[in-house]
Amino acid sequence: MPRARRAMSEINVVPYIDVMLVLLVIFMITAPLVNPGVVDLPSLGKSAQPPEAPLEVVIKADTSLLLRERGNADRPVSTAELVAALQQKQKTHPDQAVVIAGDKDVRYEEVLKVMDELQKQSVRRVGLLVKPAAR
Repeated sequence: MPRARRAMSEINVVPYIDVMLVLLVIFMITAPLVNPGVVDLPSLGKSAQPPEAPLEVVIKADTSLLLRERGNADRPVSTAELVAALQQKQKTHPDQAVVIAGDKDVRYEEVLKVMDELQKQSVRRVGLLVKPAAR
């Protein structure tokens, strides 16, 4: 009595693994030999002006304001005087950066008031100054 032959439903993956290992070895050998493309970047001369140092608005614990400019002494200012100083500075340097240094005991609301005034004066570059934690 002859036996019926059934179709084989298994795939022999050993030859595929052999081919993959051969390809892996080929790529590992040729990868260091391939010279990466060199990008020739355009060059520019130095800029005519060094970047402008940011103005610092210091908010003290008693919510008084100080304006600190590099090279000048700190001067106490009111909000109106701060606005006038910013307007004068923006005439010569429209991209003047301003950083706010708020005392850690100042309410967040006071910092937001100063940020609001800066926004009303169209100051585009505003940052917050922090002291890095000691490690």
